[in-house]
Amino acid sequence: MDNFIYDIPTKVYFGKDEELKVGKIISELSVNKVLIHYGGGSAVKSGLLGRVKDSLDKENISYVELGGVVANPVLSLVREGIELCKKEGVDFILAVGGGSVMDSAKDIANGVANPDVDVWEFSLGTKAPVKTLKKGAILTLSAAGSEMSNSCVITNSETGEKRGYGSPCNRMTFAIENPELTYSVSPYQTACGAVDIAMHTIERYFALGEDTYLTDAVAEAVIKSTMKAGLDSYNNPNDYTARANMMWASSLAHNGLTQCGRTFILTVHQLEHEVSGMYPEVAHGAGLAALWCSWARYVYKDAMPRFLKFAANVWNVDVDFENPEYSVLKAIDLQENYYKSIGMPTSLSELNVKKEDLEKLALDCSRNKTRTLPGYKPLAYEDVLKIYEMAY
Repeated sequence: MDNFIYDIPTKVYFGKDEELKVGKIISELSVNKVLIHYGGGSAVKSGLLGRVKDSLDKENISYVELGGVVANPVLSLVREGIELCKKEGVDFILAVGGGSVMDSAKDIANGVANPDVDVWEFSLGTKAPVKTLKKGAILTLSAAGSEMSNSCVITNSETGEKRGYGSPCNRMTFAIENPELTYSVSPYQTACGAVDIAMHTIERYFALGEDTYLTDAVAEAVIKSTMKAGLDSYNNPNDYTARANMMWASSLAHNGLTQCGRTFILTVHQLEHEVSGMYPEVAHGAGLAALWCSWARYVYKDAMPRFLKFAANVWNVDVDFENPEYSVLKAIDLQENYYKSIGMPTSLSELNVKKEDLEKLALDCSRNKTRTLPGYKPLAYEDVLKIYEMAY
């Protein structure tokens, strides 16, 4: 087991009507002015935004608003938010929405607190934030796990680059998780969320590291619970038990718990970021579903013990040790069939990715052949291109 640091400073308020406490929660944080950051019209139509503002009003907390966050949040809106916060003297960011809203809020908080740095440098990795504003989230979607993660992913629309960065500054001060707020999420987006949640831990499960049987057991439970909750939520959107388990899995899958003692690698996420960076209409979870099985079929021979453990403990495959490849491939097929059962794509062609773009995707992912993605089987440009081709 590798050395690790586990530090989760985010306080979680979980359950029905917890969003009604947001004013009281923020009032205890010595805040002067809040930026309420959200996406499209759903937060308004549902009445959630109104309830949030009523709660702030009751505590005499001043606020300004900035909506318009889209899937794959964009740098231009982050910069608009930074300028608005500077102008209005904002010292707290409240994200009302899903992962895109939370990531945008994180980047705004970092940009305001580090005014001498161009915020895009954080995404490029040329600079790191040294301080940030306090921030909180009210979840309306179970997917990204951004409410408890240290990551932030932003898209530069001008260049088509989608880049993520990790930092302690990206941790939320608090997260409010009411599963009922996800009832209205469409079946397609629910399925995308289930894929993303499980993938956050599946990728950690296949990261480098040994002798982590406790971490592995936690990871296996998170993966299986997420897939059950995702399927149940997909089939019955108002199933509170399913929505609650899926929401809690979202937080646990990406807060570092399921990687303790293992090297943190999100290889398939890197492959997918290039796809949704080039094709912003592609939902992140759908892109992951389209890629994972091809990645697994390409690398499994270099990680047979891990894949056999995955087959046995996640998919209950009766491992044939005389023909272990059959057992692994059966598990990958079961994973692929699960994606199909919740309406997810299992190929890039289903996402209308153009075949002639695959080489550009591989060049971008490999940083023009200068980067190799680490793992049991390291992936250079040629490997990445092969996986894209297999996924097509």
